[in-house]
Amino acid sequence: MTEFKAKPPVGIDATGASTEGASVYELIRDDIIEGRLRANERLVVADLAQRHGTSTNPVREALQLLRGEGFVIFAPNRGARVRPIDQDFVRDIYEIGVLIEPALTRWFVGMATQEDIVELERIQRLIEENNFADQLRHSELDTAFHTVMYERHYNRHAAELWWKHREVLRAVSRRFNFTLSRRAQVLRDHRELIELIKAGEADKAAELVARHVEGSGRHILEQMRAASAARAG
Repeated sequence: MTEFKAKPPVGIDATGASTEGASVYELIRDDIIEGRLRANERLVVADLAQRHGTSTNPVREALQLLRGEGFVIFAPNRGARVRPIDQDFVRDIYEIGVLIEPALTRWFVGMATQEDIVELERIQRLIEENNFADQLRHSELDTAFHTVMYERHYNRHAAELWWKHREVLRAVSRRFNFTLSRRAQVLRDHRELIELIKAGEADKAAELVARHVEGSGRHILEQMRAASAARAG
């Protein structure tokens, strides 16, 4: 199967970091998400540099990026520590998406070209062919689907915020499987969204995207609650 890698919108650096800083950022972020770095654990720059075979400057750069995304907390005279990835954290992230994405979608509907429609339909075919068998591939394709809609938006700050928050949710959601009902809803939403874009129904498309984003966020929260209950039991 051909590898499909989602890319950030044109003109947006996924991290805003140097190459080495971005690499260390991804490694530390994955360690936090996968639990190798535990909630409230201190993050010592020298230790992290040794762990990842780099100098201290990329680690400091990475920690500042992670601080900006909420993964890391800095306390006066105590340095950096891991922020617990709890339900409040996920809720805050997806609620921002519920506010931003409808506005981006409404704009896109007004300027979408036939080429855009063709590309959305192509990616949707790949999504349905994969049918969640490879969840990483689904995540990449789903991100690419929405990137088609947002990548040319004039408000680069909004597009960048969308991308960074989506990357956070994508990273967190890797720990969980899609329920059958959520899988079906995602496919229905995408099909309906394409039809609304074709029809030029900007307001209806924006309303659908708001429901879609909220549904994704709530699904992650439900999975987190279930995992917490299982651990407690």
